[in-house]
Amino acid sequence: MKTVLITGVSGQDGAFLAKLLLSKGYIVVGTSRDHYNINYQNLEILGVKDDIEYLSLVLKDFKSVFEVITNIYPDEIYNLGGQSSVGLSFHEPMETFESIAIATVNILESIKLIDKDIKLYNAGSSECFGDTGDNAVSENDRFVPNSPYAVAKATSFWEVKNYRQAYDLFACTGLLFNHESHLRGDHFVTKKIIKGACDISKGLQNRLVLGNINISRDWGYAEEYVEAMYLMMQQNKPDDYIIATGETRSLKEFIEIAFKYLDLDYEKYLVIDKNLYRASDLKINKANPKKANQILKWKSKLKLDDIVSKMIEFEINKTF
Repeated sequence: MKTVLITGVSGQDGAFLAKLLLSKGYIVVGTSRDHYNINYQNLEILGVKDDIEYLSLVLKDFKSVFEVITNIYPDEIYNLGGQSSVGLSFHEPMETFESIAIATVNILESIKLIDKDIKLYNAGSSECFGDTGDNAVSENDRFVPNSPYAVAKATSFWEVKNYRQAYDLFACTGLLFNHESHLRGDHFVTKKIIKGACDISKGLQNRLVLGNINISRDWGYAEEYVEAMYLMMQQNKPDDYIIATGETRSLKEFIEIAFKYLDLDYEKYLVIDKNLYRASDLKINKANPKKANQILKWKSKLKLDDIVSKMIEFEINKTF
């Protein structure tokens, strides 16, 4: 029976991954900065909260990271922790960099010192590529980070690659494009849209205030994406992979789909507030997930319409 350590276990991806690994017989240890005061609602929703062991871990503190890895001695580590909002990174650039880039090198250095056979999955991001234009990027395309969050994620990617080459570690990065689900946090624009549309349909509010909606993203379903993470860790050799649907849709389409599902005309309720625009933002990103399709035998099944409907059904029927 293998033991796995998941940082950021209470988040969307962490919860889905914990459920997946538990189903495969792993002993799952999850961490957060202060596990006594964290909200484990996502794990409760998935019905796995009581099946996980919890520890406190400060990712940007090397001593904390080293001690936890030494004590748990996991077979695999999935590093999903750190500040996860692109928008917030403009307001908290140092916290973002430390919780992602410093955290990653702390984990890598700990593995190097404790046991080089410990496998590491690092959560990368499509944000590293910047604005792709009409080019569907592959793993060999250059990074053009356009936010403090993207800079931190790009740094962690190169840290992983360097340690893999220099010390022969099994360390890989998943360059995941946008992925959503009913577990998405309220501070993400997709959840704000879903919740706003549902509240409008219930008569609880009469408008939805958003920033720039003229952006396009490759949106997938988070539960499918954690399967790709797991598959990366089961390969004979570590490598980095783009995980995406290969289909790019606009945020405006996301809004239209959500309101149409509820028989509403979004134009009657949408208010654009330029104060909500980011200091800089990506207009479009496109992905080529061919490598993951061929080597991992992984391919997304759910597209944007499916994801929006799942999120709305959960929001409408939730009882908390």
